[in-house]
Amino acid sequence: MKKMLIIAVMAILSLSLATGCSKGGSVSTDGSTSMEKVIGSLAEAYMLANDSVSVTYNPTGSGSGITAVAEGRCDIGLSSRYLKAEEEANGLTATILAYDGIAIIVHPDNPVAALTLEQIAAVFTGEITDWSELGGESGSIVLIGREAGSGTRDGFESIVGVEEQCAYRQELTSTGDVITTVASNPNAIGYASLAAIKDNVKMISVDGVIPSEDAVKDGSYKVQRPFLLVTKAGSELSADAQAFFDYITSPNAAEIISAAGAVPAN
Repeated sequence: MKKMLIIAVMAILSLSLATGCSKGGSVSTDGSTSMEKVIGSLAEAYMLANDSVSVTYNPTGSGSGITAVAEGRCDIGLSSRYLKAEEEANGLTATILAYDGIAIIVHPDNPVAALTLEQIAAVFTGEITDWSELGGESGSIVLIGREAGSGTRDGFESIVGVEEQCAYRQELTSTGDVITTVASNPNAIGYASLAAIKDNVKMISVDGVIPSEDAVKDGSYKVQRPFLLVTKAGSELSADAQAFFDYITSPNAAEIISAAGAVPAN
């Protein structure tokens, strides 16, 4: 937290120069729960430099955030999956803010530390059902995932190649809930944004690579997806929303995004 605050404060001078003094207003964001740490850190830094501007974040999930911006209920939608063709046809456009690894997580006491992409697919489709089949202790594998419409779920299932095939025990509505549930069950396995991982769970290496910012950046960690800013094509943002958008997509914001655990696109 101290590191995040220091970096946020360091960004204030460049942010102030980039945005100038604001006359006040508000900016509303809505969507991906996986983007909470990134967007929260950016909003904090921006409001420190523009104390009369309020930036709000509504953690509803990627699908809901995309719908919210399409219906005009927020300024900027947040999505941790690419837009679908029908969403683009509906007049939406996406800007990549950052890239994020999707970590495969287990309970800290689970002795299994490495899986291949093929093994992960077999686990989540129910082909492999016991930890002993993976070199662990005997115990039925409990699959924890996200709800339909989640960007994290969409990203995980599409990368692993298990769309509409996963035999989840629980489908939860936030990244935090997945992490908490896996942390409380020694036989559980799930997936969550790298930016949100805490030390109450253990990350599994995938094809020999542990998820990290460097591994996401160089492409060696295969289970990764974008963090997107979704807006209406051909529709102007308010002055305050545009100023916030311009800042968070500029090189001035890169250090804050990195400190929040994601890889900046710029």
